Amino acid sequence: MTITIALAGKGGVGKTSISAMVIKYLIEKRNGSVLAIDADPSSNLNMVLGLDLDWTVGEIRENLLEQVKSSLTVGGAAMGSLPGGATKRDYLDYQIRSSLAEGDRFDLIAMGRGEGQGCYCAVNHNLREVIDAISKHYAFVVIDNEAGMEHLSRRTTRDVQHLLVISDPTQRGIVAAERIAGFRTELDIRIEHTYLIVNRVVGEMPHELTERIAKMDIPLAGIVPADNEIAGYEFSGKPLIQIGDSSTFYKAVSAILDKIIV
Repeated sequence: MTITIALAGKGGVGKTSISAMVIKYLIEKRNGSVLAIDADPSSNLNMVLGLDLDWTVGEIRENLLEQVKSSLTVGGAAMGSLPGGATKRDYLDYQIRSSLAEGDRFDLIAMGRGEGQGCYCAVNHNLREVIDAISKHYAFVVIDNEAGMEHLSRRTTRDVQHLLVISDPTQRGIVAAERIAGFRTELDIRIEHTYLIVNRVVGEMPHELTERIAKMDIPLAGIVPADNEIAGYEFSGKPLIQIGDSSTFYKAVSAILDKIIV
């Protein structure tokens, strides 16, 4: 069975960096291949993974709609057909598989740009089916989400076994994480386990934050200490997934995953 791990958190809390550490952990400590899905239009998951992107799912979707519109005779864009009689599902399946960026035991699909004007319902339905069909061939799927999760069900119909909500060590960050976690009850997919991870902690966790976290309805999976080595990777542009196993950042994320992925 494919295990799906989704990450969410407001901008600037290090969600994408932790996503890279989750992928590093899975390819080093678990059996099976990994599919990474970058579902955040403002994210650069490919950069921390050291992969180049030729095009994104958003670009594929817009190109499909343009082709449908160009051959449209009646009805809305979603009712059109493609030149040559190809179905939208076949077109999306081919293009998305071709867009996969391949790494060592992991691949990446980038969702890219958001939706423009027009009808996307039929296209999004086909996208979910294609991405789910691709996902089932991997042991793990890691989804780096937008700050809110209202669009997660547009990316996949798969159940999510582990939702990791990332926060920084501030009261505002914790409140934002709690609100983001609250979105999980509004989605059309089932989330089995939800955890809080507090990132970039300097020294001990402040007592005030510990008290606030204790009142939340999701458990604290662990804290990730601030690590100056991460800044070096950010400045140089070196892929973060190449960080050494002795990194305090990686070791903290690894210890958390040891506890929750059994």
